[in-house]
Amino acid sequence: MVKLTMIARVTDGLALAEGLDDGRDQKDAEFYKQQAKLLFKNLSKGQYEASRMSIETDSNFFHYIIEGRVCYLTMCDRSYPKKLAFQYLEDLKNEFEKVNGDQIETAARPYAFVKFDSFIQKTKKLYLDTRTQRNITKLNDELYEVHQIMTRNVQEVLGVGEKLDHVSEMSSRLTSESRAYADKAKDLNRQALIRKWAPVAIVIGVVFLLFWVKSKIW
Repeated sequence: MVKLTMIARVTDGLALAEGLDDGRDQKDAEFYKQQAKLLFKNLSKGQYEASRMSIETDSNFFHYIIEGRVCYLTMCDRSYPKKLAFQYLEDLKNEFEKVNGDQIETAARPYAFVKFDSFIQKTKKLYLDTRTQRNITKLNDELYEVHQIMTRNVQEVLGVGEKLDHVSEMSSRLTSESRAYADKAKDLNRQALIRKWAPVAIVIGVVFLLFWVKSKIW
């Protein structure tokens, strides 16, 4: 069963359209939706080169395809055929590109293509029953194979992003600390120069003052 469908722009992770199930287990739906957004965030950082991937999360699987600037993602239960999931995404991709292709780059707000949800819901119904003749035919279609599509675990995938974020944070912190150390070193050097030359400057000032006073008296 298709439980969640989201479409996002790969370059910045902006959600463009979304389709949910009938509302049952809404709490779980929100949890998986947040996971999907984290996946989009990682994709926007260019962490994965695979244009098609399956990601295991609990008793479900995320499946996604990337075409051009857009990622099409769905979440299905473990028993749902992988082949049908990817063909479902292909149908969404073809229609989305045809209807909204020239507006993808200029979309500036989340869910700019919310009207596409009606097509998502209509298409999802076609893939709901895996035993229909239509879907059996698709399962037997040898021209569309998914055996080579990589499967990974969601903790592994999201963990990569977390580690990279931690490295980036550490790097920023070290850079900041290095700048602070450099500024402090400059201040110390300046103070050392003042301590070194201040007595000489005072002596020279006193000598000039004496000469000036002497010249005034005489």
